[in-house]
Amino acid sequence: MATLVLSVVGQIVGGPIGGAIGATVGQYVDRTLLFPPAGRRGPRLGDLAVQTSSYGGTIARVFGTMRVAGIVIWSTDLIERRSTSGGKGQPKVTRYSYSASFAVALSARPVTAIGRIWADGKLLRGAAGDFKSACTFRLHSGDEDQAPDPLIAAAEGAGQAPAFRGVAYAVFEDLELEDFGNRIPLLTFEVEADPGAVGIGDIAEELSAGAIATAETPALAGYAASGDSIRAAVEALADVVPLSLADDGAVLRLSVDGGESIALAPADECGRRTRVRRGTAGMPGEASITYYDVERDFQTGLQRAVRPGGRSADRRALPAVLGAGAAKALAEYRLAALWAGRTQATVTAAWRASRLRPGALVALAGEAGRWRVVRWTLGPMTVTLDLARATGAPPPALTATPGRITGEPDRPHGPTILRLLDLPLGDGQGSKPLLFVAAAGGEAGWRRAALSASYDHGESWQAAGGTALPAALGTALDPLPDAGAALFDLGSTLEVELASEAMWLESRGDDALVGGANLALVGEELIQFGLAEPLGERRFRLSRLLRGRRGTEWAAGSHGADEDFTLIEADSLVVLEAPAGSLGGEARILASGTGDLPGAAGASVAIGGAALRPPSPVHLSVRETGDGSLAIGWVRRSRAGWSWPDGGDAPLGEEAERYRLTISGAGFTRTAETLAPAWLYAAADRAADGGGPIQISVVQLGTFAASRAAGLAHG
Repeated sequence: MATLVLSVVGQIVGGPIGGAIGATVGQYVDRTLLFPPAGRRGPRLGDLAVQTSSYGGTIARVFGTMRVAGIVIWSTDLIERRSTSGGKGQPKVTRYSYSASFAVALSARPVTAIGRIWADGKLLRGAAGDFKSACTFRLHSGDEDQAPDPLIAAAEGAGQAPAFRGVAYAVFEDLELEDFGNRIPLLTFEVEADPGAVGIGDIAEELSAGAIATAETPALAGYAASGDSIRAAVEALADVVPLSLADDGAVLRLSVDGGESIALAPADECGRRTRVRRGTAGMPGEASITYYDVERDFQTGLQRAVRPGGRSADRRALPAVLGAGAAKALAEYRLAALWAGRTQATVTAAWRASRLRPGALVALAGEAGRWRVVRWTLGPMTVTLDLARATGAPPPALTATPGRITGEPDRPHGPTILRLLDLPLGDGQGSKPLLFVAAAGGEAGWRRAALSASYDHGESWQAAGGTALPAALGTALDPLPDAGAALFDLGSTLEVELASEAMWLESRGDDALVGGANLALVGEELIQFGLAEPLGERRFRLSRLLRGRRGTEWAAGSHGADEDFTLIEADSLVVLEAPAGSLGGEARILASGTGDLPGAAGASVAIGGAALRPPSPVHLSVRETGDGSLAIGWVRRSRAGWSWPDGGDAPLGEEAERYRLTISGAGFTRTAETLAPAWLYAAADRAADGGGPIQISVVQLGTFAASRAAGLAHG
């Protein structure tokens, strides 16, 4: 086991003759430069797991790659935002959301990068650098010439903002707090200070400003040097890892155990050798090592070694990143070293043995194994060496399990897939055009995005709230053939590929279809499907179709390949009310999610007023009367009457019932308006128009827009 007995440095520095002078120098080095006296506090693993904001807190010096919480060194008050939703017959609800800006110190030495960030134990930033919640993030690497952060400078005033030179820190600007209960979450950061692993000797040499020199030493994936002294930081390593720290007369030299030992010849001994072996009553039966487990996202791990006969437990905390097998090997080594050290010896040797230093390994004549110099005392032309039996180097990494991994999967957010739809949905009672926004992401980690809408070709934009639940979006891989809307289409199938593995389609019975289930937009036609057969790789085959739903039978014959597919569900649609007078114009929508580049996620649609437009008339008929006139009739439909609960006429849904009828033929066009679903094409008019074949077209004139035309040929 490593032994840091450096109170004798003074005697060593001056040699046997100048011991008194050297002692004074050594005490200064020991107590002032390297190892201040009482009151030291060494590193604890909990120091790196809890985010603090107290004055006087110790900022760890990070080596390699570590997960640290840091210290909040600057923050603003919470920023409150208010939004109101509701209307159109629903009560208005005012919602409050909050964001905050703050800075967190991460390391008292420069760092090169920040990897993942956790907020309340959940991933806030993934390995690809994608944030799961909206914010602006900046890293200041900790250089001695770094400038103040612009946000802090703006808040504190010119010349008043600290630059925190020599301290690596992160700044969050307007971190949305809705996902964290409207409070600043506990943040932990994957901090990379040095590329790759870092040698223990290099760590000790930097911490001691060159007072500790090293030979080749083991490397650690990460280490956080905290505590309030250099000794505390170095001793935490040397107390667990098999290292020796000895004074060679010039510097303190750190080396790995298992090297060559110095043989002490019988002629060097000039006194009686004593040997003592402690009993087992005070020996530990268990040695445990707590550490940061690289296999568990740097969460705390524990490995232990046990031995029968001991009555106590030895526990050590190592603020370093290890694998489970390496930590198990260190625990076994620690326990073996403690039991080996219960055998001690005292040797009086000639002053020539003063070349030995505390921490050096020696071999004694007639004694097996190696011994470590624990204490060195200079007498009259003699040196008394207090020794403890040493063990060998630890075994290589052993087989060990890190335990159950509780980390959160890193699912990239990805860009938003956005659809802006003008659909004949709603209750038919509105007076403004309704548009519908469906959104989702191709990645499993996609979350909601903020929406902005424009109705003046992008000249101005207004907030439109956030997206709803993820919609099932995809592509129809083959064109649908034409089919009627009156019966089930049992001859057609449609193969659909969805945008994400998280999306799914399921079969529904006829009763559910009557209630509106499995409504989907394919191209411009609304259909319903009763059967959804999964084909694998996000593909489904849809069959048992109902076509031309809600008056879209006009689009049944206009399908092509690779049309958009959107499953229409109330909880996955955002309803937008376009301004009055915008009918015939264009609407644009932008989504701003954490995975979206500015302006990249957008969609547009011509405002046709599908929700304001009555559906086209149906069941056109022509009957010749006895005098040669034509009695033309039809059945109206209503945008407010899609269900048929009592078998009676659907409500009109318009201020008045009006129709425009157009009759055209060879060389003529005749137009008429009527207030009833019938019109008589008089025999005299037929004769004036030539009496040949005709085309009949009828539209219903709604309060805000006309229906699509229903047509019939005659003659």
